[in-house]
Amino acid sequence: MRRLPRSLFLASVSKPLLRCDRAYVPLLRQPPPEPPALPRFLPFSGRTLSAPASPDAAPAAQLTGLEFLEAAELREAANDHQEAFVFAFKALETLQVSLGGWSLPVARALRLAGSAASRLGRLSDGLESLNAAANIIDSLESRDTDVTTVGVAVHEQLARTKTAMGHRWDAVSDLRRALELKTSLLEEGSVELGEAHKDVAEAYTGVLDFEKALPLFLKALEISEKHFGEESPEVAKVRRLLASVYVGLGRNEEALGQSKLVRMVYERLGLDTELSLVEIDVANVLILLRRSDEAMDVLKRVMNRANKESEERALAFVAMAKILVAQDEERFGDSKRCLEIARGILDMNNSVSPGRVAEVYAEVSMLYETMTEFEVSMCLMKKTLGFLEGVPEMQHIQGSISARMGWLLMLTERAGEAVPYLERAVEKLKNCFGPLHFGLGFAYKNLGLAYLGIDQPQSAVKYLALARDMIIATFGPNHEDSIDAIQSLANAYGVMGSYKLAMDCQEQVIDAYRSCGPDSLDDLKEACRLREQIKKKAQGLRHAVFPANSLPVLPDRRK
Repeated sequence: MRRLPRSLFLASVSKPLLRCDRAYVPLLRQPPPEPPALPRFLPFSGRTLSAPASPDAAPAAQLTGLEFLEAAELREAANDHQEAFVFAFKALETLQVSLGGWSLPVARALRLAGSAASRLGRLSDGLESLNAAANIIDSLESRDTDVTTVGVAVHEQLARTKTAMGHRWDAVSDLRRALELKTSLLEEGSVELGEAHKDVAEAYTGVLDFEKALPLFLKALEISEKHFGEESPEVAKVRRLLASVYVGLGRNEEALGQSKLVRMVYERLGLDTELSLVEIDVANVLILLRRSDEAMDVLKRVMNRANKESEERALAFVAMAKILVAQDEERFGDSKRCLEIARGILDMNNSVSPGRVAEVYAEVSMLYETMTEFEVSMCLMKKTLGFLEGVPEMQHIQGSISARMGWLLMLTERAGEAVPYLERAVEKLKNCFGPLHFGLGFAYKNLGLAYLGIDQPQSAVKYLALARDMIIATFGPNHEDSIDAIQSLANAYGVMGSYKLAMDCQEQVIDAYRSCGPDSLDDLKEACRLREQIKKKAQGLRHAVFPANSLPVLPDRRK
């Protein structure tokens, strides 16, 4: 079995993120032909959004729908979400009768009800209400400023709710739609529009679509420089985010240039904590550029400046461990000591958020994996998943760690234990990075191999076929990972006894290796040998051995 890529998420499938047509929401009836014969109702009374009467709302029984709506908005402004929900619901009951369901006031009420429900932890209810509001806004097809303003609020709240549910991929399209609407509302080059570009860019970065994030960050940077000046902390913040996008795109020299500009700003302003964090960014980019001596000098400066038990000191020790791991196996002991110190700091530092601790622990676990300390690595991964229980907005990290955990269990020949981790990874990764991200393809592949390891070849074929299509779509048919995915599928078909299908896949493997040139001659010979084994199996010959290359192998430490 091939070594899992160092990260499942170094790049993303370059595919336009188009705003999809929304599915019909059962809260609304489609508008009847004009002229309307009957009012268009929103049948909430028997649905999930029904709300108990509030004692404080009793004197308001004489209010009109619009007055209920204004009362709900006041409660929302005061962060009284329970009361905001109650008044929004009363507004809906009244407004659907007086105005019909497809009206701006109803959309406002739905937005308020959805926002309040989400903040009260009723995320599914909130999502249903907000989707209904978005459908109304879309149906109005108006350039009216009020409609556009409500549309912005609806789509921004939809993005927040979907993110809280772990559906980061779906949330991006709502933030993009909010930006489109804001562009028609706000003055070109305004501070608010710059912030909107930055928010959408961060969302794209969160789903690893760096190509989409880059122009948005550059626009945000242009606007920030215009309003705040090149050496302002506001511009430095955008530059730091821009540097992370350049790293994601593999443009490390440009990332280094941005981080150095940020460092100069923080140094001039005397912001020591921010300076240490950006210097760790600089060191990590220098490591990617294989300039380890420079990186070590930067980290030593951070060590001298940072408090003994600070988060930035822990991060510096992790970065130092990376350098030591890459140098020589003899430095593994020093690397482990750095990691132990970092873990000790994080475990004692209550000011560090659980999400941040989880990110660092995930990185530490991968370093132990590099040193072939697989049991330690898996122990840390389990601990990291424990940190993230009940934190749905961190499902992208949960998915990545679960995929890594499943792969390590496969590597150590524990396929039965690997299956639930890989199934969990597939669910999380699909929500967080979309249905076509190549990282999901690798998770499918390993899940298929795990099913093959527990003698469930039909399930194996299902997931390996999905993996093959996704990996080929990303890398092309002649990439080593694509060939490996096709070979894995051939193996599964062979185990299942579908020799015709196995032969078809094996022929694809052979054709791919032939196109790779003389460097793949040994691989080509092995692929041809496996083809002969399939033929023998199909003929019922007992001495045929297939698949012969499906056992996992230890990773090459030099990779």
